Amino acid sequence: MPHEGATPPRPRRPARRLARQHRREGTLHLLDGIPGPQGDGTPRRVVVHLPAGHGETTARWPVLYMHDGQNLFDDATSFAGSWRLGEALASASRLGAEAIVVGVWNGAERRLWEYGPFVDPQVGGGGAREYVDWLCDVLRPIVDARYRTVRDRLHTGIAGSSMGGLVSLHALFHRPEVFGFAGVMSPSLWFAQGAIFDFVERQPFVDARIYLDTGMREGERTLANARRLRALLEAKGYRPGERLRYVEDVHGQHHERAWGRRFRKALPALLAVPGHGESG
Repeated sequence: MPHEGATPPRPRRPARRLARQHRREGTLHLLDGIPGPQGDGTPRRVVVHLPAGHGETTARWPVLYMHDGQNLFDDATSFAGSWRLGEALASASRLGAEAIVVGVWNGAERRLWEYGPFVDPQVGGGGAREYVDWLCDVLRPIVDARYRTVRDRLHTGIAGSSMGGLVSLHALFHRPEVFGFAGVMSPSLWFAQGAIFDFVERQPFVDARIYLDTGMREGERTLANARRLRALLEAKGYRPGERLRYVEDVHGQHHERAWGRRFRKALPALLAVPGHGESG
């Protein structure tokens, strides 16, 4: 026994060590030489994150297509710091959420054209349908052929932030036979004078899961637009906790680090892991 006045030993933390034991690190694959959506044969770089155990078992995984692929995993290739998505995916795996993530690099000067569902007279856009069709009809068959994906729509999703969030929402309604869930993070709902609101309102209900979020430090207009979209989705039948999860990040800014941090809990909601569908 320690003598009187001695400092007691620090308590052990087995729960934390156990959590680390269940953190599963995946691997990255680089796909080069895939003809991009430009239609002129110019290749588009694609990076694929595979869950731990891929290739070692006969198991198959859901697949999530994400935009701005150069910003997801590597600070060296990102514009303003990466999401550190590998860390986020490892954390999500502790919650029972694992998926094959396909990160598609953006087209640089073509980014707004590819991610813009409508023509904005100030900044351009209008090529999102063509870009999404390329994802579905060109890239997706290649991914399905090379990796152990679950190939039905309920296990195929699309996600992104900012303009990537906008095009993900549009893609869910444009190609509902392909996508069964969408991650819509800090979406650029202002684009083309808010044309996405009328578009979504006109579309028939799609049986799908939607994760929608925004940072409360992104500005009043951004927050108001996100709340407007939430109300619109609820009115269409996307019930919170079932088909919709909505998150307002009190400290969230419009930045890759914030999206990567939130993605740790966004992925379980998108994959319908029990206990992770509630809004907050």
